[in-house]
Amino acid sequence: MTDPILTRQDEDGVAILTLNTPASLNALSDAMIAALTAQFTALASDRRTRVVILRGEGRAFCAGHDLKEMQAARAAPDKGAAHFKSLFDRCAAMMQMIPALPQPVIAQTHGIATAAGCQLAASCDLVTAATGTRFGVNGVNIGLFCSTPMVALTRKVPPAVAFEMLTTGDFLTAERARDAGLVNRVFPPETLDAETRALALQIAGKLTAAVKIGKRTFYDQIGLPLDQAYAQAGAAMVENTLYRDTAEGIAAFLEKRKPDWA
Repeated sequence: MTDPILTRQDEDGVAILTLNTPASLNALSDAMIAALTAQFTALASDRRTRVVILRGEGRAFCAGHDLKEMQAARAAPDKGAAHFKSLFDRCAAMMQMIPALPQPVIAQTHGIATAAGCQLAASCDLVTAATGTRFGVNGVNIGLFCSTPMVALTRKVPPAVAFEMLTTGDFLTAERARDAGLVNRVFPPETLDAETRALALQIAGKLTAAVKIGKRTFYDQIGLPLDQAYAQAGAAMVENTLYRDTAEGIAAFLEKRKPDWA
């Protein structure tokens, strides 16, 4: 039997999704995009899962679009602009599902995260990286400017850093990616799994409703004028304050005990 291209493991409120095509460096083939879309669709209504970790099997996190698949489509007489528009539209829709999920999503990266693989990491809410991981939007090296990966990248790193990456095809080290704002934490490869899971469990231990409201508001207010951002955030604070378990959290803090959110 063929191994699934995307696996899922659930434990303690954390869902670990693993890109499982190591021979292609976990490329975003049509099938992988569809598999990720299906999992994100399921997670959107999954009340048991509080945090998601997205990782890659083998030597890399993700090498981007499947270039062999794309080249074969170019050579097919029945494929054309409509085919590639569909590919990039479906990929963009899948990427946009990540910030829209109620759960925080952590990209656990190692090896390389290139082109649409870098886009995938940048689309996640948090990114951890093993020492030695390289991040790039290298399409320019083969004559294909990474225009769609650019969208997620420019929402994480300063414009000058993004433009340098896009036009030179050079990689960022994990440490420079952290300094630029793409990566949150860098760990030795041998502790990456454990440290990323510890981060996920720390977040999973917070009040789920508060994190859900907070994540939604975080993305809603970005880019708004200051007054509108405060109005959006204020409405979220009201919603969160009136939530039943928030009263328990405040009472527990005042009484110097752990909240009972069971």
